[in-house]
Amino acid sequence: LPGPPFTHQQMPRKTVYYGQTSCEQDTERYLDVVKYVFSCYKKEVPLIINTMGWVKGEGLLLLIDLIRLLSPSHIVQMDLFDCKAMPPLTPEHIHFSAGLHTKGKQQSKCKQLGVGDVESWKYPEGEDTSTPQHKLLYVNPEFPRAGVAGEVRVHSSILQDMSILGYLGQLQSPDIGAVLPLHSLVPYQVPFSAVALRVIHTDVAPSNIMYAVNANWVGLCCIPEEVRCQTDGPVLLTQTPVCDCLGFG
Repeated sequence: LPGPPFTHQQMPRKTVYYGQTSCEQDTERYLDVVKYVFSCYKKEVPLIINTMGWVKGEGLLLLIDLIRLLSPSHIVQMDLFDCKAMPPLTPEHIHFSAGLHTKGKQQSKCKQLGVGDVESWKYPEGEDTSTPQHKLLYVNPEFPRAGVAGEVRVHSSILQDMSILGYLGQLQSPDIGAVLPLHSLVPYQVPFSAVALRVIHTDVAPSNIMYAVNANWVGLCCIPEEVRCQTDGPVLLTQTPVCDCLGFG
């Protein structure tokens, strides 16, 4: 865990290529991706879920959806220095608060009760009574400028570039001193009839798809169903599939 991510990259068990730096424009697909990856967790080892840093407005509501979906045993909540941007994510808060795509339990009867009486209140017959039972752990950094967004953005873009370089660096020979330029490496080759293309982050006219992917950074994925192309060109997908990502190219 310690150290910048680009220094210790490992092959993951399961990866989905989301294709955007933010999930704000397609939160439903983001949740579908989380469900798909989480379904492969066999529970043979403890699982640490590193949630994203979007925790204001709809980001907080989406976080509540994720907590309901994943049912963690513990939540570690890190507060910013001298800033109360988030409410404590207690089991009661998750249970009664509405998320972005899920609804919270009605509080009308509970509002008439004290906090200590919430557990003793009975739901109507036939209604889901499952309540989150996680343990909330608070972390309060007490050093100045903790969580300042501007500085984090500058460093994160550099770390992303270093991660790409570190990933491509795995193609190099382990022999020290024998550094090869990328264009000298032998590429994998497949016929275009076996390729399906989709530009995820924006709308691109079919006639411009090949211009968009030419010499570009792409996710290499394996779609679950076989698609056949009637021409020599690639298949153009009309929807973004949730499928395994095998790497990048």
